[in-house]
This record gives sequence, C-alpha cells and structure tokens, in this order.
Amino acid sequence: MKQQIDPKLYGLPPRTVLMKRGPDEFILVINRKSRIIMKDALTILKRAEKIKEKVLNALVMVETNAPVCSKSIKFLKDSGIGVETVPEK
Repeated sequence: MKQQIDPKLYGLPPRTVLMKRGPDEFILVINRKSRIIMKDALTILKRAEKIKEKVLNALVMVETNAPVCSKSIKFLKDSGIGVETVPEK
C-alpha cells in the first residue's frame, strides 16, 4: 500500500509529491500534461540522490501520467530509477 509522506523529511522541495511503498521503496509522482525531457530527468535524479543520502539502499521510482522522452527513460534506467507511466484519472 502506498502512503504519501512529507518530502521535507528528505530535503526535497515541499511541492514534491512523494509516496512510500514498503520500508525502502519511494515513488516520485509527477502529474502534468507536458512531456518529461532530459532537463526534468536531471531534476528527478537529483531528488533521488537526496532520498538515497537519507535512506541507504533506497529504491526510487517515478510514476507519471505525462509522456516521457526515450532518452530520459534510458538515462533514468541507467541511473537505477524505474519509470512507470499510468493513465490519467
């Protein structure tokens, strides 16, 4: 079961939507219509690194309803961050 947690606990901006599933699994939720490009992927990587500084062996995933650039998917995957696209509600 996913539960929303306070991103400030991990040094993230307060507008970040952060969910936790299990003790070491974190999900960054991005809800928007515009495409996720490499600039966004770099921001996601920085946020994931902040989480991993606080929680060793943390698994970070991105859940989004926006289209994701193929370069960004490859970059995040190579960095150990999974990307999951979900349909809009």
